[in-house]
Amino acid sequence: MKKTSHKNQRINGEVQRELSRIISREIKDPRIAPMTSVTSVNVTPDLKFCKAFISVLGDEDAANDTLKGLESANGFIRRELARSVNLRNTPEITFVLDNSIEYGINMSKKIDEVMDRETSDLTDIDEND
Repeated sequence: MKKTSHKNQRINGEVQRELSRIISREIKDPRIAPMTSVTSVNVTPDLKFCKAFISVLGDEDAANDTLKGLESANGFIRRELARSVNLRNTPEITFVLDNSIEYGINMSKKIDEVMDRETSDLTDIDEND
């Protein structure tokens, strides 16, 4: 598998910044959660397709509603992206729900719980001696 070129990395970063701006400031759809962020973007080298990974702070219903709202506004988002980013082709955008932030928060909570249990077990052992 070929590594992503520097040019493609720059394009991914620029598209990610612009998608974040468009989603947070331009779209007025009430289905889109206010705490929606674009975590990553992969644009194909021919600039025809783009996969945008979206993270939504909230429950599963909010995430699903946000995806529906983004799909509904896909034409508007693509048009705004074409205006703000000077590319040969404006890619077709596919939105994918990214649960990595939520997963990380849950894992962090579990680690904290285990650490709290271990420290309380150690203090119980010290008190019994």
